[in-house]
Amino acid sequence: MNPTQITDQAQTKFAQALEHFKTDLNSLRTGRASSAMLDGVMVEAYGVSTPLNQVATVTAPEAQLIQISPFDPSNIQAITTAIRNNQTLGLNPSDDGRIVRVPIPALTEERRRDIAKQVSQRQEDCMVRLRSARHDALDAVNQLKKDKQIGEDEAKRLEKQVDDTMTKVRLDIEAAAKAKETEILNL
Repeated sequence: MNPTQITDQAQTKFAQALEHFKTDLNSLRTGRASSAMLDGVMVEAYGVSTPLNQVATVTAPEAQLIQISPFDPSNIQAITTAIRNNQTLGLNPSDDGRIVRVPIPALTEERRRDIAKQVSQRQEDCMVRLRSARHDALDAVNQLKKDKQIGEDEAKRLEKQVDDTMTKVRLDIEAAAKAKETEILNL
């Protein structure tokens, strides 16, 4: 592996960790309806556990309501059950035979704090991914140095590049987490 590949691979892993973190944050409840809140819901359709977005169209027509239009009306009961049984959401859907409506209740102060803790936990999980990617990159640099493919100065330069990139991504993660916490606690 050459030095450019090491830094490129580290940057790719950092970007993937950041993207995963942002996707994770979108699935958290904030008191405002978002179709991303239901991304993790699995529906038992046709004898197979299937993601909700593959058996229905999920929209948020109002700030306090999610509307689900199944592609096959026979899946309405399975969709309703899957949402109701998902304890992390705490939602109570209703259906009229054609469309499932999920009202988003206002969050209590205690529930807001719990969700803010989830943001912190997910941020820490992301930081673990970043540190792991950094560790892998620095190990690769040390291996090149040990194999005498690069010199001491080149190794220091590569380590600094990896650390600088990680710092930028870490700041982005902290900013996204802070923004989400503010959104959760102030709605």
